[in-house]
Amino acid sequence: MATPRQLHEQQQANVQRLKNSGIISSNDSPTRDEKEEGISRSALAMFKAKEEEIERKKMEVRDKLHAHLGRVEEETKRLAEIREELQGFTDPMRKEVAIVRKKIDTVNRELRPLSQTCQRKEREYKEALEAFNEKNREKLQLVTKLMELVAESERLRMKKLEELTRNIETLH
Repeated sequence: MATPRQLHEQQQANVQRLKNSGIISSNDSPTRDEKEEGISRSALAMFKAKEEEIERKKMEVRDKLHAHLGRVEEETKRLAEIREELQGFTDPMRKEVAIVRKKIDTVNRELRPLSQTCQRKEREYKEALEAFNEKNREKLQLVTKLMELVAESERLRMKKLEELTRNIETLH
């Protein structure tokens, strides 16, 4: 905004331009009031012209701004539509992946106790197998011992029978 002094200097410069252009001639001798009135009118006319030019430029800028804002709004809408489409593409995949991950987590939670049970059962099986094998070895040893005893018993009975048979034969 111009100060009063700057406005006065601007008016003086405008008057000087008008004098130079011949609109106001210094040879005519109008009265001082008429001169000042003419100067004021020309300054006012120039001021109005400047104001109209400023207003016109302001309107041009406003129109350009509105046009630009319209384009920005359209671009914003297009970006929002693109974002929605992108989310539409990824959302089903994300949901499916999340469902599968949850199932995997559930199965993992179920597997832990089953794995521990399996390991415990394997230890029990190995222990039972070792006990079974030990008892089988013991049984085999006992069966072998029994066979030896039966064989020895038969041998001894046969020997006794032979002795008895000899004794009977000697008696006859």
